[in-house]
Amino acid sequence: MRRKTRNFNLGNIGIGSDSPISVQSMTKTDTRDIDKTVNQINELELAGCDIIRCAVPNIDAAMALKQIIKKTNIPVVADIHFEYTLALEAIKSGIHGLRINPGNIGQRKRIVTVVNAAKDAGIPIRIGVNSGSLEKDILQKHGSPTPDALVESAERHLGILDELNFTNVKVSVKSANVNIMKESYRKLAKITDVPFHLGVTEAGTFEIGSIKSSIGIGGLISDGVGDTIRVSLTDDPVKEVKMGRNILKALGHFENGIELITCPGCGRLEIDLHSLVNEVEERIAKIKIKKTLKVSILGCVVNGPGEALGSDIGIAGGRGKGQLYKNGKIYKSCKESEIVDVLVEEIEKLNA
Repeated sequence: MRRKTRNFNLGNIGIGSDSPISVQSMTKTDTRDIDKTVNQINELELAGCDIIRCAVPNIDAAMALKQIIKKTNIPVVADIHFEYTLALEAIKSGIHGLRINPGNIGQRKRIVTVVNAAKDAGIPIRIGVNSGSLEKDILQKHGSPTPDALVESAERHLGILDELNFTNVKVSVKSANVNIMKESYRKLAKITDVPFHLGVTEAGTFEIGSIKSSIGIGGLISDGVGDTIRVSLTDDPVKEVKMGRNILKALGHFENGIELITCPGCGRLEIDLHSLVNEVEERIAKIKIKKTLKVSILGCVVNGPGEALGSDIGIAGGRGKGQLYKNGKIYKSCKESEIVDVLVEEIEKLNA
């Protein structure tokens, strides 16, 4: 059962429990380099990114957002720290969302100015609490970035926006420690209906970061907690998006796309399963999927028929031959060399 939250739009993406969980990433280009940033955003969109965040460290980056937004399709969020004038300039550039911590942009009148500008522009704000940048007094009180410390920081920032009657807000309480991250979100979920952006911050390289993110983000989504997600990796952001999509697919949270079910292989294997799966992934990536499809690719007849029962379409192969299943029943046989062509053809028919 998914946690009930307030709902609003970020550009053309619905945020909150009435909308699908969305996948977010962050550009790793210099925002001032408009062409490189646009190219990366478009590449991420093709990979399945719903929302993109851009760092805004200076006024030139804030102004560059105007051209970036004109040349891209998905909602753009400006990531702002400390300098409130950058938030104002980013809003002028037409951003769809703002990521700030209200308490770290200075005097109250500055906070009011930014919040009023966001209200006038009709854009939501994300409060981004991070274990590496907690307020000094909160850190001193708790001794370390504990779940209670992160929650207290989130409550403080949310309180500022509540006082200003700003309700279109989501919040994140990220930590590099998976257990702290999960406990922080669970504690916060008991005291607010604000939508949550999930993430394990500074998760590391793909090898370890994908595991930490799967446990942290996936565990919370399994509990019904989470409305947008970002997998943070020291790697190509396309991998972040694909990993995020795969977490959602594994938990049944996707509206369209192909979920591949493939066996790991064993001593019974009589087909080059690894190459087969790679070729299928490459071919289906070029198909614009309109619906949800489960596709199984198995290397032998031991598990093939059983796995095919839960798939829309599946193949099992060995000894130079392949069998195609549809809705759990054998549909046709073919040569091993024809398996991919036959499978892709049938996927396209189902997708029509």
